[in-house]
Amino acid sequence: MPSPLPDHCQPLAAEETFRFACHPGVACFTECCRQLDLALTPHDALRLKKRLGLDSGSFLEQYVIVAWEEGMTFPACFLTMVDDGRASCVFLTKQGCSVYADRPAACRAYPAGRGVMRRGSQLEECFVLLREPHCLGFAEEQTQTAPEYFRAQGLEEYNRANDQLLRLHQHPRIQDGFRLSQSQLDQYIMALYNLDFFRQEIADGRIKMHRPLTTLELRALAGDDEELLLLGLRWLLQEYFNETAR
Repeated sequence: MPSPLPDHCQPLAAEETFRFACHPGVACFTECCRQLDLALTPHDALRLKKRLGLDSGSFLEQYVIVAWEEGMTFPACFLTMVDDGRASCVFLTKQGCSVYADRPAACRAYPAGRGVMRRGSQLEECFVLLREPHCLGFAEEQTQTAPEYFRAQGLEEYNRANDQLLRLHQHPRIQDGFRLSQSQLDQYIMALYNLDFFRQEIADGRIKMHRPLTTLELRALAGDDEELLLLGLRWLLQEYFNETAR
């Protein structure tokens, strides 16, 4: 039976160590920033638009390609790449990543990956290691487990935010075959990626929750984007599945 994992990808136990380090002294430095399809989570987009000083709509217009095709449950947002013959990341410079402190979760995690399954109120993690031929970081002396590596790369905040989305992405109705209409696809992008527009729609009364807003949700309307992202998730659960839990 063929492996369900991509080429050069292998399972990695949580307690299993691997050798890897990336820094400008490694000969392949920035090669992983080329020839890639970089999917952005809502938290990625939030961090980047703040870093660039853009509103959400401008960030989407300038830096994001929204993709959806038959068979996909939710649309995917990809970072645009430079048309330089190598599909380089738009934020790549000769010195490295120009948005390094706010780089996306996939960049932070490389060459490891994390999968999560929601089982009731519990989350089950699994890890993989991607050993691409071009990467010379595996010859470095530094050893760590995947959880240790993720903590060192500042992924805890990203993972907490992304795990919240499992309430939507792994909802029982989705697993039973529920599929979004075109208007619901548009709602998904607005509520999770176009936060400034979503905030304005609520403020203008065109979007309503089926219950009073909490103190934190009112703070979201006043400018707290992290809380607004959670409010957007709750609104989607309301609109798709008629759920009103906080």
